[in-house]
Amino acid sequence: MSALLSYYQSILPKLWAGTLVTLQLSFWALLIGFAIGLPMALARIYGRGLLKALAIAYIELLRGSPLVVQLLLIYYGLPQLGIVIPGTTSAIIALGLNSAAYQAEYYRGAILAVSEGQMMAARALGMSRLQAIRHIVLPQALRLVLPALSNEVAYMLKYSSVAFLIAVKELTAMGKIAIGRSYKARETWLLVAVFYIILVNGAARLMQYVERKFKIPGLQMEEVH
Repeated sequence: MSALLSYYQSILPKLWAGTLVTLQLSFWALLIGFAIGLPMALARIYGRGLLKALAIAYIELLRGSPLVVQLLLIYYGLPQLGIVIPGTTSAIIALGLNSAAYQAEYYRGAILAVSEGQMMAARALGMSRLQAIRHIVLPQALRLVLPALSNEVAYMLKYSSVAFLIAVKELTAMGKIAIGRSYKARETWLLVAVFYIILVNGAARLMQYVERKFKIPGLQMEEVH
């Protein structure tokens, strides 16, 4: 038992360093997902012609292909075109673009959950369509989408582990490095799993707090078919 505790004590700093990288990857990926996903959702709902078609194509392509393939394409494929991107940046881009496709669908569902009557009322009061979306629809939709975003945060913390495939030293990669030096796979993966459980549960509690704080009484998102 003392030997196991000693081993855990020796690898804790490395796993903590990997955890910080995991948090960094997840934060920037979620931010990119929001910056791209929300406009994509708006384009899919309110866009016309080519704009709507491009939004649908982006969402379906990114959701329909494996995240690992997207990551490897960015890291190994782009250099063949003369575009070399560091591993960490490649991971953030891949995770962010992938998250954007899923977030777009979350936002689309939340926007569609806001009754059309509110848009009609806003237009009747003299608001433009853009003003109605900005001041009436989005403030409600961004609150309604919080439960779905909670899942995306949890998924991202776990999906960021694919970055170890391109030698990014996040939590999973640091676990593999520790195993390569100690050959204690079972003990190491158990501790890595504990780290992920703490991260995911901590993120879930944080998102629950945010959801409670911004929840609109009597307003909830209905199922969108």
